[in-house]
Amino acid sequence: MPELPEVETTRRGILPHIKNHSVKQVVVRNRQLRWPIPASLAKQLENEKILDVERRGKYLLLITARGSIIIHLGMSGSLRITDSKTPAEKHDHLDIVFSNGNILRYRDPRKFGCVLWTGKDPGQHKLLKKLGPEPLSDDFNADYFVHACAGRKQAIKQLVMNSQIVPGVGNIYANEALFMAGIHPKRAAGKISAARLDKLVQAIKQVLARAITQGGTTLRDFTQAEGQPGYFAQELQVYGRAGQACPNCQQTIRQTVLGQRSAFYCAHCQK
Repeated sequence: MPELPEVETTRRGILPHIKNHSVKQVVVRNRQLRWPIPASLAKQLENEKILDVERRGKYLLLITARGSIIIHLGMSGSLRITDSKTPAEKHDHLDIVFSNGNILRYRDPRKFGCVLWTGKDPGQHKLLKKLGPEPLSDDFNADYFVHACAGRKQAIKQLVMNSQIVPGVGNIYANEALFMAGIHPKRAAGKISAARLDKLVQAIKQVLARAITQGGTTLRDFTQAEGQPGYFAQELQVYGRAGQACPNCQQTIRQTVLGQRSAFYCAHCQK
């Protein structure tokens, strides 16, 4: 599933190809995503210029003077830049055709993503208005996080993955940040000291920022003819490495399940 770094990489990848360009046509091949693509989308976008491409958590926002397109990539979705010479394939559900000849193509084999429209402030849309502060912003800090964790019995990993607390930190990066901070994924959030929560805040920021930096090397993939965005190769310390040696202490990395998601950790390094 695309997580915050992948979505941010997508934002940066498509931005220079569509910003300040006007929409010429919208081609919808399949409306039935997680929520149906609005029937009015083509009319709303006609001749509208994309003023900016923003990100909120795992959502992408294509901003126009009339309103905004809200895109979520779901489990398997991707966006890429192509042109009319590249034929659409089975899972290419939507094309936004621009006056400069570029096409923003949305692909989603599992159809769990969404492409929606709002004529109002997108931040007040029901999908976005309850999201917590952006993890890479100054608003996500130790004071905020200590208050958010206070009194909670929930496992810290599940709380980190709660988008109403901090949006966009999916399973991969929650595992990696907890390892970096030395915190066991099952530890109750309310039982962790302020100093350790501060360390976790910094770890979340570092893990996400590093992943986004790695993603910068693949931005060219968003215009490759084969249309595979090819999200960056991960440099992961614990995720997916159950049974292997911990990179810090060489003890065996373990795996468990929390909230129906896999948790990977080192019992020696994470307390």
